[in-house]
Amino acid sequence: MRTCTPQLSFAGRRRFMRFGAALAAGMAAPLSALAQKGPGAIDMHAHWTPEPYAKAMAALGRPTFANGAALNPLMYDLGKRLTWMDQRNIQTHVLTLSGNMPWWWASANDARDLARMVNDSALEAHAKYPDRFLVGLAVPIKQPDAALAELNRMAGKPGVRAVGLPNSINGQDYLFGPDYLPFLARCEELGYPLLFHPLDFPPNYYGGPERLAGPSFIYNTLGFPTEHANTAEKFIISGHLDRFPKLQILLAHAGGSFPFIAARLEHAIQKGASKTVLQHPFKEYIRRFHYDTLTYSLAGLRYLIDTVGLDRVVIGTDVFAAMDVAEPTYLVDQLNLPAAEREMILRGNALKLMRM
Repeated sequence: MRTCTPQLSFAGRRRFMRFGAALAAGMAAPLSALAQKGPGAIDMHAHWTPEPYAKAMAALGRPTFANGAALNPLMYDLGKRLTWMDQRNIQTHVLTLSGNMPWWWASANDARDLARMVNDSALEAHAKYPDRFLVGLAVPIKQPDAALAELNRMAGKPGVRAVGLPNSINGQDYLFGPDYLPFLARCEELGYPLLFHPLDFPPNYYGGPERLAGPSFIYNTLGFPTEHANTAEKFIISGHLDRFPKLQILLAHAGGSFPFIAARLEHAIQKGASKTVLQHPFKEYIRRFHYDTLTYSLAGLRYLIDTVGLDRVVIGTDVFAAMDVAEPTYLVDQLNLPAAEREMILRGNALKLMRM
């Protein structure tokens, strides 16, 4: 069924298949009403732009669309979005901001107000359609105290299931500084996974604007995948995954290049070149992350599953951005998986990740 050969020492296909079957069996008695609704998929990489937020951004001189083009109605019109979802067998969107997140430029006061605006709109969306929309929190993450305050304001409210974060800000890996330890600890305590997405605009381009700027879109096609690899490796080598053993992380864009270069990091650690001391086998760190299905190729999705395990993969579509996919489950359908394993990718893994 899967034709690619696992390349990493920790990615034995049979082992993961056995694990997947056991997990599927363990999920036979779902824990939430959402889990009982039916076969529709849960999309954990779904962007939106609520209207109050879009108007506020425009008033600040930072419109949420480019070159004078109108904002796609699917980004804010929930009725139109639901029609789109129903046509594609998507049950639920976990709503997060796109790479146009304002945290890198907004003042502390503006960032706080914008985050509250987004989150309050998301609560309204969930209240109106509780089984269709879940909340991936927006937080003014450049100010760690303000981010923690907004996290606490929203903690435990209906529909709140995750936190959306930029990988870096202005080229800085902000999250690994000591000021962010309380924020990470609180996310771990609440059980909210971190949903990472890179920022747009030249000051945030991975590798710097002098290398990735221009009309080629290379800042996205090359920069975003590299950004995710950087985030994953630094979570490992910084010791943060050991410090926060229950913290869950979702890397969008199928983890970028990380699943394909993880063995290189493992080799560097084994050779002593990385100067990193791990508390657990390296394979366990790879499986601390979840990854969405945005590989854009069947061979890529097979490799991802064989590398990280079927139970670590969730649906992601990048809607409604330049690199989104029109048919969210198309690649998963081409795998011809047994029903229980297909259900894990479409819904079960996401439900478990969000503790539902």
